[in-house]
Amino acid sequence: MNQTGKTMHYGMLGCGMMGQEHLRNMALLPQAKAVAIYEPDASMLAAALALAPGARAVGSMAALIDAGDVDALVITSPNFCHADQLLAIAARRPLPILVEKPACTDLASVARLREMALQYSQPIWTAMEYRYMPPIAELIKQVHAQSATGSAVMLSIREHRYPFLEKVGDWNRFNKNTGGTLVEKCCHFFDLMRLLMQADPIRLFASGGQNHNHVHESYPDGIPDILDNAMVVLDFPGGRRALLELCMFAQGSRYQEEICVVGPLGKIECKVPGPTRFWPADTLGEPPVAQLIVSPRNPAGPHTLDIPVDPHLLAAGDHNGSTFYQHQKFLSVVQGLAAVEVSLSDGLSAVVIGLAAEHSAKTGEVVDLTQGPWALL
Repeated sequence: MNQTGKTMHYGMLGCGMMGQEHLRNMALLPQAKAVAIYEPDASMLAAALALAPGARAVGSMAALIDAGDVDALVITSPNFCHADQLLAIAARRPLPILVEKPACTDLASVARLREMALQYSQPIWTAMEYRYMPPIAELIKQVHAQSATGSAVMLSIREHRYPFLEKVGDWNRFNKNTGGTLVEKCCHFFDLMRLLMQADPIRLFASGGQNHNHVHESYPDGIPDILDNAMVVLDFPGGRRALLELCMFAQGSRYQEEICVVGPLGKIECKVPGPTRFWPADTLGEPPVAQLIVSPRNPAGPHTLDIPVDPHLLAAGDHNGSTFYQHQKFLSVVQGLAAVEVSLSDGLSAVVIGLAAEHSAKTGEVVDLTQGPWALL
């Protein structure tokens, strides 16, 4: 139903650090309003309500789903909650959903959600913020146009960043809660690879370890087991390939993400700085601006374009303004004006690739993504 101009009311399911980033960005959209929040942690609930003064706290997930004034749900709970919450919404009251990545954390849940999606009557958008960072959005546009590179043959994504942040109860320290670093963190990048290459990978090999981060921490569940660095090589149809290089103890880097696509006509690179709040402005001055660099083979020579992001959007979150643009598009979906751009199926494919990469890093095996439990289709 077309609801142009109508303010849409959102329910927030879980509202910790990432949920609060969503609230700050929704506040910049006059027609998106959080009206109800379910968050069991008292301190996180208080922080969320301070960001959404018109919202009320509800006492359970069921109460949130049943709230008559809620038009759509935003799921920003811990990773291991997502699958059961999606299934509960489907069984109780299907609503439009924006669910944070990863959509789930294990292959059994992938199968359950794929089955659920066949019957779900409302749109589900998987939150893949990296697609909507302005420099990466421009990179995607140019790669798909094939103007800078021709058909993409090689793709590399490097992320050199800070360690995992502290979450409630430090739930993100263990693979059983996150799906593993290559799911929790890197599903974004596997999603970008599928989008840029416009295909699913057919096999992968990963090598990774926990060399530095969290090794001296101890919890009732034991010592954290999440990877803090890895490389993943993925083969795509047609003799094309991609590489992910991740390091989570490199927060001194000038740029957090560096993406490079090469084809027969040339290459295009994208450099994205990390969150503004982590940049040491007192010693290094103003933070760097994102760049796009196009390097044709003929005539040879790079051309550099700065892509600044609105400071208000940088201040609203840690994802280079992308959470705002994502919510802007999701609002149009809820209003009946646009279609979902990142489906639940897209989100599940990224999870499968991440789980396969975790398996490869643990066992040393090459994983075939065309058959068996890892099949993407």
